[in-house]
Amino acid sequence: MNPLISRFGGVLVLLAIVLLLPLLLTSNYHFRVLSLIFISGLAAIGLNLLMGFAGQVSLGHAGFMGIGAYTVAILPEQLGLSSLGAIWVGALISGLLAFAVGRPILKLKGYYLAVATLGFGFLISQIIGNEAHWTGGPDGMSVPRLAILGWRIRSAEAWYWISGVVLIIGVLIAQNIVNSSTGRALRAIHDSEIAAQVVGVDISRQKLKVFVLSAIYASLAGSLMALSTGHITPDSTAGFLRSIELLTMVVLGGLGSIFGSILGAAILILLPQVLTVFHDYEHLMLGLIMMLCVILLPSGMVPTVQRWLKREAS
Repeated sequence: MNPLISRFGGVLVLLAIVLLLPLLLTSNYHFRVLSLIFISGLAAIGLNLLMGFAGQVSLGHAGFMGIGAYTVAILPEQLGLSSLGAIWVGALISGLLAFAVGRPILKLKGYYLAVATLGFGFLISQIIGNEAHWTGGPDGMSVPRLAILGWRIRSAEAWYWISGVVLIIGVLIAQNIVNSSTGRALRAIHDSEIAAQVVGVDISRQKLKVFVLSAIYASLAGSLMALSTGHITPDSTAGFLRSIELLTMVVLGGLGSIFGSILGAAILILLPQVLTVFHDYEHLMLGLIMMLCVILLPSGMVPTVQRWLKREAS
């Protein structure tokens, strides 16, 4: 197989899907759901780089989404900064905070690391919820619309294209990292930190690097979510359940699979829409389907399907 096709084939398929899906959509609701899938997929990709490739668990990653979301809500209102500029400020703040927090946290392992990241997520959520003067408290706040060259972006279709383009760029960046020396170092850390250290991998530096990168992915996703919906609350952006939702997306799609993150996001967002026909049993059915997926496909959907295809080909 051509190396370029092997490396970028998935991106081309994703690009084709983004370009062709609008031909099948019939309402703004469909555009909104798909843009939410793209945005959630972006955050899940960042978390998968941390968990699936570096093997570091994070249970508070929604905290960075909250930082990105509230930055684009607060800075334009309080400081007059453009929404576009606020997106990058949010990413910068998240990256610097991840750098500062990651140095001590990433020295922990296993359950201790999970609890530490969980505490970080709770801390961000509590700060956002308690600073009512800035954030509106538990009721949340409205978000100024994104304006580019004087054009205020409001329509669901416009956000579909924006989120789709950003997702494709995010996938390309993630794939380049995975296929670089950094990606090889992360996989070595995932397999065995001792073995990675023996062959010269700077474990602390690589862990911190991917933690900062995953925080930036989450912050960008949070900013896009806030700008597209026009209103945010602490629970919808930085809450514990949001962190668990991201974690579930990564596990369902497949740890160590970039495209699995997107598939996991699609499943977790589309399933509740489909299961509304069960009315009172909607959450019961959702939980049952997710349990079956984890039991029958322990490696995640995309890695399992890839193994099946390889087995058939051989």
